[in-house]
Amino acid sequence: MLINHDTRCALDSVVDLLNTAPDEHSLDTLADVEALCAYVERNSLSGVDTLDERDLAAVRSVRERFAEVFAASEARRAAELVNALVAAAGTTPQLTDHDGYDWHIHYFAPGASLADHLAADGGMALAFLIVAGERERLRRCAAPDCRRAFIDLSRNRSRRYCDSRTCGNRLHVAAYRARRREAAGS
Repeated sequence: MLINHDTRCALDSVVDLLNTAPDEHSLDTLADVEALCAYVERNSLSGVDTLDERDLAAVRSVRERFAEVFAASEARRAAELVNALVAAAGTTPQLTDHDGYDWHIHYFAPGASLADHLAADGGMALAFLIVAGERERLRRCAAPDCRRAFIDLSRNRSRRYCDSRTCGNRLHVAAYRARRREAAGS
């Protein structure tokens, strides 16, 4: 699947945001404004000024809405969720060239809040996947003790783990050891 630089960056920031959410195995890593600032820096989000507690609450709300898109059982529901997310962000598509990148589109309005920025750009990136018939690429890790989000960009859509070197390898080693124990017990 061919994805342009901006769409890939937006999808990566959506996944990173989703993976800050608490679950049964981890705490919320978007716990304070400092963590939000680190998220912005880690994802090289442009046009972000001073952040405060209101921004943190708004971004957490966007995170919940992205999680609903990932969890949607059918494309129509995912599309409805993305449409609502993008509309609420007040998208204003604009061509821009900044920071050494050639012309590309920003979907958020100049001066938009961080939450609207994420909702607009991330929502449009998710919309492109839905339009391309690639919604099934929005995944959660198959490891039973990990439910991290990821976008499966493999050619044959076969990726099952958020990271094959950690979750995938850990499960393969466990299965190998179980087979060895079984063979030794026979």
